[in-house]
Amino acid sequence: MTEPSIDIRGAAVDFPIFDAKSRSLKKAVLGKAGGRIGTDSKVPIIEALRDVDISLRKGDRVALVGHNGAGKSTLLRLMSGIYEPTRGRAAVVGKVAPVFDLAVGMDPEISGLDNILIRGLFLGMTKKQMESRVDDIAEFTELGEYLEMPLRTYSTGMRVRLALGVVTSIDPEILLLDEGIGAVDAAFLAKARDRLNELVERSGILVFASHSDEFLADLCDTAIWMEHGQIREHGPLRDVLHHYKGHDVLADLGRT
Repeated sequence: MTEPSIDIRGAAVDFPIFDAKSRSLKKAVLGKAGGRIGTDSKVPIIEALRDVDISLRKGDRVALVGHNGAGKSTLLRLMSGIYEPTRGRAAVVGKVAPVFDLAVGMDPEISGLDNILIRGLFLGMTKKQMESRVDDIAEFTELGEYLEMPLRTYSTGMRVRLALGVVTSIDPEILLLDEGIGAVDAAFLAKARDRLNELVERSGILVFASHSDEFLADLCDTAIWMEHGQIREHGPLRDVLHHYKGHDVLADLGRT
């Protein structure tokens, strides 16, 4: 059986900006995207990723760090196959579970229980697989009778609980995770962290974009620092976080 892998060589992802009227518009878009603007074309181009080289194998647990707009989400989407490289190549082997937005694949007009099935199908599971997981997911969410109610009646925290229950029940070979779980209380977040650890153990490769040093320390052992669409550094988690933040983050968290 072929083991999961991610091989990216010299990859770039460009986004053309059509109908740009002025240089100031280009600058405004650039400021939001965090990339670079190419000037060799009549159509302005945002270089969201440039010259990216990554090789990941089974067992790799990689944190993606960098400021907002540095290219982390674009890189995750390149790994998932949502984006094709404009230049270079990206070869991904294995069943990919992209978890970029916990709300994607959920319908506000149907019940929480029905949304469990839909969200699972969206993440590549079969209906039978999800039906066998419903009771476990329901117990984890602690939502009780709310699971019979339409999703539109849920608070943000309740929606996150439901989405986390589904996400942490899947069996991916490659898990691409973009954090969006800050709307739940600390006790439930600790419970979710345990489930995420179990999920990471089941997955072959984890790539996790997050601003939470504690989550990264729990789930990852190496890191990639993205800056202006390029890889600034790739190495051990402690070293990369230290260089990125300017202090020993793991020591501050009490990690040896």
